[in-house]
Amino acid sequence: MTTKDPWQLDLGARPLGASEVFFRVWAPFAQTVSVRASERQGDDFPLEKQDFGYFQGTIALSGPGTRYQYILDGEKARPDPASRSQPNGVHNPSEVVAITGFPWTDQNWKGLPLERLILYELHTGTFTQEGTFEAIIPFLDYLANEVGVTAIELMPIAQFPGTRNWGYDGVYPFAPHNSFGGGQGLKQLVDACHARNLAVILDVVYNHLGPEGNYLGDFGPYFTDRYHTPWGQAINYDGADSDPVRHYFISNARYWITEYHIDALRLDAIHGIFDCRAIHILEELTSAVHQLGEQLGRSVLVIAESDSNDAKVIRHTRDAGYGIDAQWSDDFHHALHALLTHETVGYYEDFGHLDDLSTAFTDGFVYQGQASAFRKRRHGSPTKGCDSSQFIICCQNHDQIGNRPRGNRLSTLVSNAALKVAAASVLLSPNTPLIFMGEEYGETAPFFYFVDHADPHLQATIRDGRQAEYKNFGWLETGPDPNTIDVFERSRVHPGVQTNSKQQAILRWYRRLISLRNQVPALGTSKGGMLSLWTFPERVLIMHRWASDGPQAIVVLGFNPAPTEINICAPKGTWTRALDASSEKNGVTGQANMPKELTIDAKGQSIPIPSFTATVYLTSC
Repeated sequence: MTTKDPWQLDLGARPLGASEVFFRVWAPFAQTVSVRASERQGDDFPLEKQDFGYFQGTIALSGPGTRYQYILDGEKARPDPASRSQPNGVHNPSEVVAITGFPWTDQNWKGLPLERLILYELHTGTFTQEGTFEAIIPFLDYLANEVGVTAIELMPIAQFPGTRNWGYDGVYPFAPHNSFGGGQGLKQLVDACHARNLAVILDVVYNHLGPEGNYLGDFGPYFTDRYHTPWGQAINYDGADSDPVRHYFISNARYWITEYHIDALRLDAIHGIFDCRAIHILEELTSAVHQLGEQLGRSVLVIAESDSNDAKVIRHTRDAGYGIDAQWSDDFHHALHALLTHETVGYYEDFGHLDDLSTAFTDGFVYQGQASAFRKRRHGSPTKGCDSSQFIICCQNHDQIGNRPRGNRLSTLVSNAALKVAAASVLLSPNTPLIFMGEEYGETAPFFYFVDHADPHLQATIRDGRQAEYKNFGWLETGPDPNTIDVFERSRVHPGVQTNSKQQAILRWYRRLISLRNQVPALGTSKGGMLSLWTFPERVLIMHRWASDGPQAIVVLGFNPAPTEINICAPKGTWTRALDASSEKNGVTGQANMPKELTIDAKGQSIPIPSFTATVYLTSC
């Protein structure tokens, strides 16, 4: 280590004042490693070989702004695996970056606990016309005040090839992408978020690196052939020389928290992270992040994306879990989407019944060990003992939109009335809600999968691979070429400029749902079992929620395409309508509003249910 602070990154280039730079790199495949700097053309500066394949040394250089490469065995010129900046792309020299000196104003920021999160997922390149971190800042007041979210979640920002990419092809995990505004722009965005009490969650990819510009295999055994992922070589977390690999990625997690004040990390597709060691890398990484948060006096969270429905991911380590704070629940999305659209292809084959959504509300996962028709095997594990707050739920996200051939959003598949029911299902649930950019006003622009690879062979491979995925899923449509700039430009959203009356109505609805969620404790994220549900054959779900203080709530969610009537027998008492989608302008005409008051006794109460309604009743009882 080169500093007394135990959480500081010891890899890469660290300026020591204005005239020296310390370098450290893990390169066990090389016999010699030298530094070639732009300001000292013709001179290569050898690093001293250390134990376990590390090389390090201090060189007289001017510091921040210096461009450099590592020279392996006197021949291969490669960027730094721990580069903090790649100003000219993935194939060119790295840049020395100042570690300190940014004028942070968030010294009093302590982060947000999981139960206070309302997430807003966005892609930096398509959220604004400029496509930069700084360009997001003028929209923060809109997100915090007009929408009401409490956190933004950035899709991956690590340096990837070209200027447009979802971010999951990153090859320099420590370098914020140059076209997004680099590290300086990211710090400005994070500081501005914290000034508005918005947390910042960063999507990180620790299951693979992208195919173009990926030079880590020249340095050491970062990858393994023992396991395989659909996206690239698997990371070597458990084989020979895997300790430095684990150190590299754990250092990356800590780096985002310390140098960029990130509040939570969302770990992409952890089902593609393989480790048979006694202490799994996910447990070790999560423990390191939590310890760092305690040292810094901040709430720092780890959130996982997983396709395995394995409750072990979010169980405490004392219960033989990994200790991760929360995970995305694909089951909730699939259950809700299938109810609204009646789609039955691909994994939607396993869903479509109202009871599926009911189970997702109460248990997080629908599949907890039972047989899956889509997978042709049993799937998942029981979630008993897990808190509702540990499941991140949504009705749309980047995957569920962007992996469709047409990139079509829910707003182009169902009516505005159905969109309102979807929003209420997410935002009035006991789980932790997530909104995808533009969803809050019913954005209709598609969100496509897009890349910017230079290699024609790689372009063709990705294009053909996407078409094969669509076919395997059951879609017969042909999607656009992901490599064209057109699919990128068409994926931009238009926040804050809603002139369409239907979009204005959707935005008002989201704002009112979030406001009610914040005002009524019973409608917030739940850590207990204060929830009862009833489903009706008429495709109506009744949710009864209560908390230790404040009024109790009944939430009526109607997935019925035509008006109907049901008899509510519980919970008993007198209830007053607080919010009703059918009384809003939602494009549904010729039907009555829900009753202003319910009086439920031993015989129950029969009430009319307009098509696709979402209504909230409150009582002080």
